[in-house]
Amino acid sequence: QLSAWLMAVFLRGMDSTETAALTQALIDSGQKVEFTDLSARIVDKHSTGGVGDKTSLIVAPLVASVGIYVPMISGRGLGHTGGTLDKLESIPGFRTDLPVEEFKAAVRHCGLAMVGQSPALAPADGLLYALRDVTATVESIPLIVASIVSKKIAEGIDGLILDVKTGHGAFMKDRPQATQLARELVNACNRTGTEATAVISDMSQPLGRMVGNALEVQESIQTLHNEGPEDLTHLCLELAAHMIKMGEAAPTLQAARSLAAEKLRSGAALRKFQELLTVQGGNPAVVEDCGLLPRARNVVDYKAEQTGFVQQVRADRIGEAAMLLGAGRDWMSSEIQHAVGLELTKKIGDSVIQGEPLVKVHYNEESRLDKASKILKDSFRIGEVRAEVPNLIQEVIE
Repeated sequence: QLSAWLMAVFLRGMDSTETAALTQALIDSGQKVEFTDLSARIVDKHSTGGVGDKTSLIVAPLVASVGIYVPMISGRGLGHTGGTLDKLESIPGFRTDLPVEEFKAAVRHCGLAMVGQSPALAPADGLLYALRDVTATVESIPLIVASIVSKKIAEGIDGLILDVKTGHGAFMKDRPQATQLARELVNACNRTGTEATAVISDMSQPLGRMVGNALEVQESIQTLHNEGPEDLTHLCLELAAHMIKMGEAAPTLQAARSLAAEKLRSGAALRKFQELLTVQGGNPAVVEDCGLLPRARNVVDYKAEQTGFVQQVRADRIGEAAMLLGAGRDWMSSEIQHAVGLELTKKIGDSVIQGEPLVKVHYNEESRLDKASKILKDSFRIGEVRAEVPNLIQEVIE
């Protein structure tokens, strides 16, 4: 009966009232975290996923450093989309499996926590998702919305910032689809009494330069040192600014941007990340020595076959290549290799000379390298004309 109902929703859709009702039913199916003793507002961020999207590792401690509480329940990667939990678990000793009471204690102690979903929170969503997978009804906007929003609101938050991706590497490949999803997400949050804002951002090429779990942690730490790539830093500051304004730590978005930039520049966000590692069992020394993170056995350059300008870097293909190296999983039960991945040395708009590296491939097994190299061949397009870099932030929906 549920399978038939899921198919009906997939084919006919649901209006906003029905979506909100389903969202509330999923929330009510389990426990809701309550932070009745916290003085400041509680705000979280959710991303619809992408390639090289390590923003949570930077944004959460950045926002917590201004005094806003950030209880973040995250997921694992599947397919070419990386998962926050997989990145965190590449840090030696880091625990993502905190029980609800321990999760709450971590939030109280340092202002944030980053964990996996507890079976006690929105358990009906897990059952429905398993059925959506086998009935091919995953790509239904009302079902996506109810799934995302129910898990987030069960955290006990006051507000939510949604980073909705669009482009080759996104779940919603075209802009109209992404806009529709963003509007439905904001509407479902509002109908359940939670403030929400959606930022639509570009995922036609990977975010930052690192793709792969330990590599992305390294780049996150570099960014917290205020030495990260421009695109990653820009998006993190913008998402953090929206969270800071929503958390009432700044009166305007511009003031929130200034506060976020100051916390990044001063090292306050970095110190908060180090505090998070200490609370959740990770080795805090990685903040000063990324050599403590897992390292692949081999590194090889994938080189340009012609001279010109990089006109396209297909995020989906880069993500697929990283997955074939072992950085991602085909099935939720698949094992991943935390150390492997890709380091992009060229992105859209960059000039390149024949024989110059486009990507540094971090790998363990030759057989996986061969498969990934075939995908990398289709990932880049080089031409004679310099291409315009896509706007990173395309729209904000409130």
